[in-house]
Formats: sequence, structure tokens, C-alpha cells
Amino acid sequence: MRIDKYLWCVRYYKTRSLATTACKKGQIRIEEVVVKPSREVYIGDKIIVRKNQINYNLIVNDIPDNRVSAKLVDIYRIDTTPKEAFEAQELLKYSKDYYRKKGVGRPTKKDRRDIEGFHDENED
Repeated sequence: MRIDKYLWCVRYYKTRSLATTACKKGQIRIEEVVVKPSREVYIGDKIIVRKNQINYNLIVNDIPDNRVSAKLVDIYRIDTTPKEAFEAQELLKYSKDYYRKKGVGRPTKKDRRDIEGFHDENED
């Protein structure tokens, strides 16, 4: 089976064209080698998928005939992605949500209260 079709079948990409685009961008590797979308996948191959700043490590267990339901995905692949990758993603998400770039937009209510609290502390 082609790598783009396999990644679509095991639900790593919503459409097959997204999987093809990811292959063309170099985000898909088999055995540490960047592959084209037409590369064949065999049982036992180790696939690395770079998606949302996380490197997913997969081992091909079996080749599905068609797209499978989310409950059956574990039959066709073994996910060996380390938990540290997901923890780093969570930290990155929180840091992006809390801080905004300097000079972008007006201060929020929380920013105003923090500024007023800072000035009140200095006056005492």
C-alpha cells in the first residue's frame, strides 16, 4: 500500500491529499529516510510522521484494505511516540495562550488590573 493511503487509512490525515502534501513537504520518513507519497509500506516498517510539531513514531502491524474506524486503528499500527513529546506540546500551547506579542493590541482587563496593582504596591 502507498504511504499516503496508509496514513489516511489509519486516520493520521483527514484526506489523502493532505497525506500526499505532507509527504511532498518531507514530513513523513520511513527508516529515517524522507519518502515520496508513492512509496510502498510493508509490515514492520518504522514510520515517523511530523505533525503539529510532534514526531509520531509508528510501526506498521498490518495493512488495512480500506479506511478503518478509530476503534480499529490499533490493530494496524503500534504507536511508540514518547510521552515527553506530548508534554512539550502542552507546555508550548499554554505559553502561546498566556503571552501576547509586545505592542499587539490594547491591554486586556487583566493587564490593566495587573498594572494598577503594580502601581498601588509601589506607592505604599
